Amino acid sequence: MKNIIKTRIQVVLMGFSLIIGVGCSDFLEETDPSNITADSYFKTAEHAETSVYSIYSNLRSVRGGSYGGSPWLMLEFATGLADSDLGQADNSNIIRNLTNTSDNAYGKSYWDSSFQGIANANLAIANIPDIAMDEGQKNQLLGEARFLRAYYYYNLVRIFGSVPLITDPIDLSSENLYATQETVENIYAVIVEDLTTAEASGLPFNDGTGKVTLGAVKSLLSSVYLTMAGNPLQLGNEYYQKAADKAKEVIDSAEYSLFPTYADLHDPEQNNTGENIFMVQYEAFVDPSDWQPLVIPYNMNISAYSEQTGAIYANLDFINSYDEGDKRIAEKEFYYTTYTSKFDRDETIVLGGYFLYKHFDIVANLDTASSDLNWDLIRYAEVLLIYAEASNEVSGPTAAAYDAVNGIRTRAELPDLAGLSKDQFREAIWKEKWHELSYENVTWFDMVRLKKGFNVTTGTFEDFVGHQFAYGPTLTERELLFPIPTDELRNNENLVQNAGY
Repeated sequence: MKNIIKTRIQVVLMGFSLIIGVGCSDFLEETDPSNITADSYFKTAEHAETSVYSIYSNLRSVRGGSYGGSPWLMLEFATGLADSDLGQADNSNIIRNLTNTSDNAYGKSYWDSSFQGIANANLAIANIPDIAMDEGQKNQLLGEARFLRAYYYYNLVRIFGSVPLITDPIDLSSENLYATQETVENIYAVIVEDLTTAEASGLPFNDGTGKVTLGAVKSLLSSVYLTMAGNPLQLGNEYYQKAADKAKEVIDSAEYSLFPTYADLHDPEQNNTGENIFMVQYEAFVDPSDWQPLVIPYNMNISAYSEQTGAIYANLDFINSYDEGDKRIAEKEFYYTTYTSKFDRDETIVLGGYFLYKHFDIVANLDTASSDLNWDLIRYAEVLLIYAEASNEVSGPTAAAYDAVNGIRTRAELPDLAGLSKDQFREAIWKEKWHELSYENVTWFDMVRLKKGFNVTTGTFEDFVGHQFAYGPTLTERELLFPIPTDELRNNENLVQNAGY
């Protein structure tokens, strides 16, 4: 289904928080009609809609890239489960080798895009209530804005820890222009408040448009509660129960289902349907998704794209950690090791690695070199696994928890889990998450939440600190967070760098 969010809309309000009051009138002493401010903009229902569309735009900021790599790779190389043939991508290499610094452009991209999204959300949340428009539409738009602000802060607090907490629009005269860092506890409190407010905003449970839905709100809230139960807050069983309850609400809605085949996961025709709860939206030839060159082997001439970077592929030791017979590692399910030559589609080329087929747009690579494949931020398989893990922590492995994980295993053509102790079931779910949600920017967050690493040789989990990657480097305490970008520390003397950087 084609997404309804028009990604071509470029009403970029991210600069409002910095430009209000500093237009041409400062030196001409007259009003500049081109100097749009929040006061002059937020007048109609259309203004409300476009202001919310602008908040979505920053979801795409960390997905693109080419021979310099891409910010989303940051969270994959930090797991120790990804390899690369892109030697010049220094930002990737220093993360992969655990020699990361605060000068890394990937971290700067996450910081900037998240706070730009938050600035846009703050403008919408502050100004939409005063617009004369349909109240139901108004509440839904505010629900979308609240969800997106929560999503950006959820990324920031997990990646960087204590960051500035800004919930109102700011300008050059604002006290918060050089904000201090807020505690992690208080940041999570605002995230939960935003999501619970969004829950009550009248959003449809699922509508296939690509916009925020009630299903997305409840799914994200289940993830937030699960994280709050673990590191760093360690709130335990109360929050495991909250996570299980929210995930169960999504499951019981019957609005989502696992795709019958893995091919559906990377078919643009399935955008915003079935298993896809919330996605970053793209449109071929208008605003195409731009990660395809990253998941294509380096200069093997298999694709219609001119750029073929080999920026990321699966570590072979990780591939070998899947159970024998797991369909996910069969050729062209989650991964691909061969493809046809772009010069002769009857010729098969052996690629020399396990590349990421779950992110591979077939039509774009065979023909168009322009992809409208969306990027999954929340998919139903993750909600099932959240429910299984969280409910096990509270009650042990119940029939409903087994049902949740065994649906995923059935699709992978693996036998059902059964007869496990609470501890055995816990690690079985963790392993299922590592294998099912691989290379979807989920695994590193789980590693930090659990303070665990997956030993791909033994198939068991061990403490995060001291966990050795298959290719050598060993995690330390500092890798539980990424460094605050150097530019931010220079621009704001109130910020304090994370330990170890």
